[in-house]
Amino acid sequence: MLSRTFSLVALVATAFAAPGPNLVGRKCGSPATQQIFELQANASALEAANDAAGIFEPAATLIIDTYFHVVATSNKPSGGYIPQANLTRQLTAMNTAFQPHGIQFKLLGTDYTINKLWARDQRPKLMRKALRKGSYKTLNIYFQKALVDQNLGYCYYPSGPPAAGTQAFYLDGCSIDSATLPGGSYTGYNLGLTAVHEIGHWFGLLHTFEGQKCSGRGDYVPDTPTQISASVGCPVGRDSCPGIEGVDPIHNYMDYSTDACYEEFTPRQKKRMMTMYNTYRKNS
Repeated sequence: MLSRTFSLVALVATAFAAPGPNLVGRKCGSPATQQIFELQANASALEAANDAAGIFEPAATLIIDTYFHVVATSNKPSGGYIPQANLTRQLTAMNTAFQPHGIQFKLLGTDYTINKLWARDQRPKLMRKALRKGSYKTLNIYFQKALVDQNLGYCYYPSGPPAAGTQAFYLDGCSIDSATLPGGSYTGYNLGLTAVHEIGHWFGLLHTFEGQKCSGRGDYVPDTPTQISASVGCPVGRDSCPGIEGVDPIHNYMDYSTDACYEEFTPRQKKRMMTMYNTYRKNS
């Protein structure tokens, strides 16, 4: 959509960025179950054993095959029909965030579907069964007009791995509200970093405030400071567990801060992503 159609693309991109609602805070619908907590405990034990044995991850960059699925109510920006330029910026945002951690995303294809039910996150099982591509190590992202419960995104954690064709297999992937892409209409959440947060779940990361208390295992990652609740905005210096070392990790992609506040994954989060990927996705 360049050269001769530049003026049309510029018009569409402008419409896509039209003023939208100011959200009170981020909301993610990724379902962490007891099974997921058990897998996290197993990953922690494996990492501790590898550390003791001096086993470390190779430095090679991990390339993730990726498909984008735009699911809109119409072929207009107001219906969630995302211009290609915004999708390119979304991919750049993902690669920029994960590059320091040795992970990059290779976009193999983009498709557009007009379906009013699917675009509003109704009948998601049918949608994903129809649109999903690749193996269990392939990332599928569904950019939809709106998600249930006003979530900005949700993604399924790795497990199994499930057999191809099963429900657990085709449900795998991330749903993202299209207004969160770069140039989208959600003020404070439109730099494309909702996708980064959700991909963190796809790699097995929990929220930094998981468990919502100052005791217990939290997110099962040892170098993320303890946090009792999600951050709103970018509250520099926030310390929700003052009796424990470290202020809240408001700049961590797995908190609920605004996009402009996001900056990092920790070294042990990187290790956890690699552990979960190698255990459940790599050889699928």
